[in-house]
Amino acid sequence: MNTARTPALPKLSAYTTLRLGGPARQFVSAVTSEDLVAAVREADAAGEPVLLLGGGSNLVVGDAGFDGTLIEVANTGWRRDGAVVEVEAGQNWDAFVAGLVEAGLGGLECLSGIPGSVGATPIQNVGAYGCEVAESIVSVELYDRRTREVRTLKADELGFAYRTSVLKGTDNGVVLSVRFEIREDGLSAPVRYAELARTLGVEIGAHVPAAEAREAVLELRRGKGMVLDPDDHDTWSAGSFFTNPIVPSAAAEAVLARITDSVGSEVPQYPADGGVKLSAAWLIERAGFAKGHPGPGNRVSLSTKHTLALTNRGDATTEDLLALAREVRDGVSERFGVRLHPEPLLINCVI
Repeated sequence: MNTARTPALPKLSAYTTLRLGGPARQFVSAVTSEDLVAAVREADAAGEPVLLLGGGSNLVVGDAGFDGTLIEVANTGWRRDGAVVEVEAGQNWDAFVAGLVEAGLGGLECLSGIPGSVGATPIQNVGAYGCEVAESIVSVELYDRRTREVRTLKADELGFAYRTSVLKGTDNGVVLSVRFEIREDGLSAPVRYAELARTLGVEIGAHVPAAEAREAVLELRRGKGMVLDPDDHDTWSAGSFFTNPIVPSAAAEAVLARITDSVGSEVPQYPADGGVKLSAAWLIERAGFAKGHPGPGNRVSLSTKHTLALTNRGDATTEDLLALAREVRDGVSERFGVRLHPEPLLINCVI
């Protein structure tokens, strides 16, 4: 098994985009799919708790850290067979998207600039600017910890929905690689997001050269502090901290009326399975939380560029961040009767 172990107690703050989190008891770096399977099997056989680490962009780790083995998913690279590309789980997502665009291939460019690894994308059905990976994923190869076998799940077996899949909320399936269908004509996926369409100067549903769509998306993300920059504390975050809430159809009329009465204006709403999807950022702002709203000791705050990102201003603790998350969640709930739910995975901590 080609893995690297360290006897030290690495702090997870060195591996997360929030730069928060206490130590792990043991650290293993798996550089191939075979190494990853072997490392998980070994830990499981020993009854050792396991935390899988990709890009660290969707993790909030408690200050006490993780009392178990942290396994870094470090297998990288991809190979193409016509319109299908198979990508190793540890591959940096944006480097992969950039590589596709540079090769004159399209389909994933609207997901440019998203931090993290490829293996994490099917778990929560990563999406942005009108696109989701569910639209392009062909299949996922994973190690099933229950049967101790490597399996392939096709897209229709993954239970994709808004920011979720059958892989979310369980650690039974360890993603080894993901297969995507891409466009060989170099054009983008259909432009569905109004803000992106305006930036590109095209109609909704249009296709543009993938490189143009990528640059436009990166421009929009930078303006919201959503492209990683070590010198910009607005990017010391886990991206969007709360998912956009979906209000069940049976409650939608009453909830929308309450919000409208409270703010005196129409509520932005979007159709969703089983109900109506609302904008978490819009609700947060109208509940009284402005960009830059501070948390404990000014060590954390909402991003100065986007209210949906909770940020570490440099010397925060995880508990500081969670206190701010609770304040925002409870404020929205008290004003509008809508409860926000965190998007990142919470490890050894709760809000």
